[in-house]
Amino acid sequence: MENTTNEELLALIERATAGDKESLEKVIVSVQDLVFNLSLRMLGTFPDAEDATQDILLKIITHLSSFRGESAFHTWVFRIATNHLKNYQKHMFAKFPLSFEFYGDDIVNGKIDDVSDLTQNVEKAILAEELKMSCTNVMLQCLDAESRCIFILGTMFQLDSRIAGDILGITPEAYRQRLSRIRRKMADFLMEYCGEYGNGKCRCANRVNYAIRNHRINPAQLDFASAVPKDTMIEVKQAMESIDDLSQEFAFCKTYQSPASLKKFIQKFLDGASYSVVTNA
Repeated sequence: MENTTNEELLALIERATAGDKESLEKVIVSVQDLVFNLSLRMLGTFPDAEDATQDILLKIITHLSSFRGESAFHTWVFRIATNHLKNYQKHMFAKFPLSFEFYGDDIVNGKIDDVSDLTQNVEKAILAEELKMSCTNVMLQCLDAESRCIFILGTMFQLDSRIAGDILGITPEAYRQRLSRIRRKMADFLMEYCGEYGNGKCRCANRVNYAIRNHRINPAQLDFASAVPKDTMIEVKQAMESIDDLSQEFAFCKTYQSPASLKKFIQKFLDGASYSVVTNA
């Protein structure tokens, strides 16, 4: 679906809304990675992102007939997804919110040397990479939902300020100003504390066992490492829009593959009785 033209996509949507199940599946599969990556960045964990993605994909399916082509289809999808995620309260960090102060204090004062080896014979370098991806993703949870959404749309998805502003209901100028402030806040935190992307003393390799003990990573289930396509890792520094000079600091914003269970979920839904209810609505 990556090479599908806008005309071909619109034709698929038209057939899908007319009841063609195969076309509907193609339409949904074409946006599932987009929705999953947005959900993962907004919510912080794979289980929460997968649950939210399922909810959003169902919303897209049930509201597809309302798409009029007045904007790009992906813009329409972004609007549905961001509205859902900004108000989503079922994820872990809604119950246990983070702050930059808490995160910084944990980096400085965490007793990382008082933990025994918990690596379960998994290479420490692999676990350090898992922790790095997990940590930078979870760090986004220190932002409020609106700021997090602005950062993700501008830094990861590199949306034009007019489109992003329209999605969020703010002017392009306000969006650009807020994005610049948020990116500076993120960059300042990384520069102060992180030794991977800044000048801080924190090194993932030194915190692996501490992270395992605190259930931040699991040697038996490396979600982030398994979800990064080896041949399609995308670093934002390669294509960052020219708002400021922070590209290097945000090189951690990679694109992840959505879990295979999401495609199974879509297929199960389309093959089940629920699909008949939707198409007959």
